[in-house]
Amino acid sequence: MVVQIIMLVVFFAVMLGVGFYCRKNSTDVNGFVLGGRNVGPWLTAFAYGTSYFSAVVFVGYAGQFGWKYGVAATWAGIGNAILGSLLAWKVLGRRTRVMTQHLDSATMPQFFEKRYQSGGLKLLASAVIFIFLIPYTASLYNGLSRLFEMAFPQVEYAYFVIIMAVLTAVYVIAGGYMATAINDFIQGVIMIGGIIAVIIAVLNSQGGFSEALSKLGAISDSAAGIEAGELSSFFGPDPINLLGVVLLTSLGTWGLPQMVQKFYAIKNEGAIKKGTVISTIFALIVAGGCYFLGGFGRLFTPDLAADGSVIFDSIIPNMLSNLSPILIGVVIVLVLSASMSTLSSLVMASSSTLTLDFIKGKIAKNLSEKKQVFIMRVLIVVFIAISAFIAIMQHQSNVTFIAQLMGISWGALAGAFLAPFLYGLYWKRTTKAAVWVNIIFSTVFMIANMLVKSAFPTILQSPINAGAFCMLAGLIIVPVVSLLTKKPDKTQVAEVFSCYDKEVTVTSKHSIGE
Repeated sequence: MVVQIIMLVVFFAVMLGVGFYCRKNSTDVNGFVLGGRNVGPWLTAFAYGTSYFSAVVFVGYAGQFGWKYGVAATWAGIGNAILGSLLAWKVLGRRTRVMTQHLDSATMPQFFEKRYQSGGLKLLASAVIFIFLIPYTASLYNGLSRLFEMAFPQVEYAYFVIIMAVLTAVYVIAGGYMATAINDFIQGVIMIGGIIAVIIAVLNSQGGFSEALSKLGAISDSAAGIEAGELSSFFGPDPINLLGVVLLTSLGTWGLPQMVQKFYAIKNEGAIKKGTVISTIFALIVAGGCYFLGGFGRLFTPDLAADGSVIFDSIIPNMLSNLSPILIGVVIVLVLSASMSTLSSLVMASSSTLTLDFIKGKIAKNLSEKKQVFIMRVLIVVFIAISAFIAIMQHQSNVTFIAQLMGISWGALAGAFLAPFLYGLYWKRTTKAAVWVNIIFSTVFMIANMLVKSAFPTILQSPINAGAFCMLAGLIIVPVVSLLTKKPDKTQVAEVFSCYDKEVTVTSKHSIGE
């Protein structure tokens, strides 16, 4: 424990130091929320990646889907890299940066208001974001609980939640977006090194990769319909449901406010190109490594619930329980890095949304920049306190699995926002009526899935599949409803899209010219 505590103290000291160092960059709204739209490729790419992956992926998703699909779960990590990172940057990066600056929007609800000329849409979107970020945060803390129980069995978990919450609040409040971006970079480096070290150690404990794969291939599970050889096969025992996991965890990032907001802050064209490559490689290593590691979960003994079912959240911690103290310390710092970066991203998205999209203009109409930043800082404290309280209560009552909480949150948010945001960047014919219909459909669908699961077809009873369905349905709902409703005002739309026609001058190293 001494080694692990020393590693944690050093880690926390660095995080706090960065937060106070960045105070000078967080004096106004633009600096606090977007880092002055002057964040370079490495910081932006790592901020995107570390916000993407947390304890939810490392403990919850990797454990559950590795158990169900074997090494084929690695496809989820590959999908995260190609669809969730590479294509997300290619399709959304430049257009998001250009249009959001043109519209002077710092949040997704602000984008909807100005793109579709609807204050009601801004309020609806801000309410959806605040409500559905709560289960996401709860799932994040839930993943940490299992690892801390394994590494520090003598210490009450609530203390770790409070320490993590307080330290995250301090560096986010002090340094704003720039502090989170720099800390995300540091945390990302830890995540890359940590996942590689853990994979090597775990596979070596099973006699190496070939021996571990051979052992995995010999496992069968008649109750789950898994035959020998399927867990070590290319597509696994259930490729259809695996596809749902890939879609939700990959395409979902296109509609998550805390992810898309990273594109608002990109510095320039060069940062977009470099960031695309860096983010993709990061996702391939971290996400691919997590799911690959989880694929060998059946070689270790999981905890069982009272009814004899597997507790999926215990799989990864049990895999790591026999590692050396130093490696366990690395794992703790690794998962803390992933979780604190995601938590900081979530509270920034939530506080900025409530302040800029709800309080400003609706409750207090003439807020100065200084007061807006102050309110955001207060709301960060409130949001982190609520999420920490829920996490502690959830841990004590042992409510649900991480993947289910994550599926509800991602499904509702990505289903509600992906299509309206994507079409809003590219298609002039998109109407505000279509956006209203899509947001309401996805949120109602996911709430119904949570409350009356048995009323849904079997394949959609999983919140993972339900979330993926909402995203795909939105890609159809928005264009269909847009074509059936009144066209948006041509003058207004032309003004919005005029940002793409602005001419810029570049050096010859970027373009040969005529």
